Amino acid sequence: MKVLYFHQHFSTPQGSTGTRSYEMARRLISRGHEVTMVCGSYGGGKTGLEGAFRKGYRNGVVDEIDVIEFNLGYSNKDGFLKRVFTFLKFALASIYVALSHKYDLVFATSTPLTAGIPGIFAKIFRRKPFVFEVRDLWPELPREMGVITNPVILKLMSWLEWCSYHSANACIGLSPGIVGGIKSRNISNECIEMIPNGCDLRIFDHDDAECGELVQGWRPEGVEVDDLMAVFTGTHGIANGLDSILDGAMELKKRGRTNIKLVFIGDGKLKPELKARAQAENLDNCLFLDPVPKVELSGLLAEADVGIMALANIPAFYYGTSPNKFFDYIASGLPVLNNYPGWLAGLIDQHKCGLAVPPDDPEKFADSLELFADERDSLVLMGANGKALAREQFDRDILAEKFVNFLESVGQFQK
Repeated sequence: MKVLYFHQHFSTPQGSTGTRSYEMARRLISRGHEVTMVCGSYGGGKTGLEGAFRKGYRNGVVDEIDVIEFNLGYSNKDGFLKRVFTFLKFALASIYVALSHKYDLVFATSTPLTAGIPGIFAKIFRRKPFVFEVRDLWPELPREMGVITNPVILKLMSWLEWCSYHSANACIGLSPGIVGGIKSRNISNECIEMIPNGCDLRIFDHDDAECGELVQGWRPEGVEVDDLMAVFTGTHGIANGLDSILDGAMELKKRGRTNIKLVFIGDGKLKPELKARAQAENLDNCLFLDPVPKVELSGLLAEADVGIMALANIPAFYYGTSPNKFFDYIASGLPVLNNYPGWLAGLIDQHKCGLAVPPDDPEKFADSLELFADERDSLVLMGANGKALAREQFDRDILAEKFVNFLESVGQFQK
């Protein structure tokens, strides 16, 4: 089966962003399928292509994946209009590929929601089976965040969401809330599969001999060996609500807990503001680092004590997200400190692999970090519980097998 795979933010493990599409494409290839990956140039990603762009794109084979990369740069720091235009340009370029290339099945993954447009065209004009993967619920999330308030834009987005779901032969949701959102659009259960983000154990399981050969542990300058190092990895944007973490850092500073350090690694629109606030308030217990490739990130997590899960206090996030960082943390054997309710908080409580605290509560957040710092034995036990959860339920190999089986079933049904 020849799969045409659309992911605007595709990256190999050499990048500093999620690698789900890379891993899924590699699993498809290992089962004898061919994959053409169509993507843009994402700020935190590395497509593996190095040649010059010609006529707005470049292409080549990366780890057996045929990659078509459009010269459409994107960054989380871009303004709203610039991002919208980049999304639309990618969708238009992708339509041409969907209408001109040879393939048996088209697969498109959001975000953005416009990723579904080439799949719609492939289904209508070429009668090709189409599978749509939903990573975030749009327009629900931007509406609840207040990022988009124009009723016309929200209506258009809702219409595109409906068209994407109903054009697709099947949908994949990354969390229970996302699956529920797809169902609410009158899509039958038989056409939906939940496949969350997973744990790259070969990169993050430091007990694995293969991983150990690749990874060298490291601690940032300013973090002592005896300090409790709590790490946040990922985007520093509006959705992440990182001011609440700085509030917790201020509370720790008031309590004189100089042996607890908060390390933020990543990039995003709000990172300069967060750094400026930390400096203005003399939060010397906070360190901000640039993004690093996955293997280097694994080395940091190997030395860390706690992984921080943080999102803005928006109900749509509670069950409607599947953050990569959570799976990286538990794969690394890190206890997770989570600051919002929902399905991940439920997993943490059920499997005793960390602590979940109420949103926007710096006192409870600081209490939890003090507990971790004072009872180091509990970290070992919680970390072991998290690693067991990673291996039993969220091993990328297991989830990728499920993914490939699902796409094969859709392709077979359409023959």
